[in-house]
Amino acid sequence: MNNKRIGVFDSGVGGLTVVKELIRQLPNESICYLGDTARAPYGSKTKDTIIRFSIENVSFLLKRNVKIIVVACNTSSAIALDELRKNFKINIIGVVEAGARAAIDITRNKRIGIIGTRATIESKAYEKIIKMKDKNIKIFSYATPLLVPLVEEGWLEERETELILRRYLKYFNGKNIDTLLLGCTHYPLLKNLIKRIMPGINIIDSAIEISKTIRAMLESSGMLASRKNNNKHEFYVTDTPDNFNKIAKMFLKESIISAKKIDLKKR
Repeated sequence: MNNKRIGVFDSGVGGLTVVKELIRQLPNESICYLGDTARAPYGSKTKDTIIRFSIENVSFLLKRNVKIIVVACNTSSAIALDELRKNFKINIIGVVEAGARAAIDITRNKRIGIIGTRATIESKAYEKIIKMKDKNIKIFSYATPLLVPLVEEGWLEERETELILRRYLKYFNGKNIDTLLLGCTHYPLLKNLIKRIMPGINIIDSAIEISKTIRAMLESSGMLASRKNNNKHEFYVTDTPDNFNKIAKMFLKESIISAKKIDLKKR
């Protein structure tokens, strides 16, 4: 048994989809969350920059004495995960493999669509994993870079957001996909809009899948919290805590979310 917190980081608010699922699936656990809101979005950054930011995020979480780290950012998971595992000894789990596995399991016609940030799509991280497990699956990937800033602004149901989504998702017209993989943890916040635009399509939420992976890993290694942890969840951001708190309260349905602003350079 291990009552240390689960460490989670993302470029901003999107990783709250992972936090929500971790709380649901592992109610005894406490979470330490870092949202790098000052430098979001990561999807438009270079590979070297994404790796540097990710290393700084993990270094911060380790100082909070966490027992495992979840990379709740598809861009970091796709670009930086190997480097993180080389640099740190703690278990570090990324969202990409969990989402890819779920998409493989659920598709029936072996035609999968993927949306994500430009960096995630260009990395072909999902394609590599999917093709490694089933080379007969046809994959259609499309970068949707405007969605992250819309989510960061809390524009989850606005007409403008729906119009942009519809324009992006037109790419899949005629592709005959039966499964759409949300290749960014921000995107589940837009799931209702996506379902409205693409009814009948299987939607893979990587937040749900990575939480299943974390639960299985903690169970198998005997690292589950032994009881309901009295420590409150911790939330840290690198900028705009008020905006983060507003979105976090709305999404996590918690009455009080009070993120602390920190400077990664000073730690």
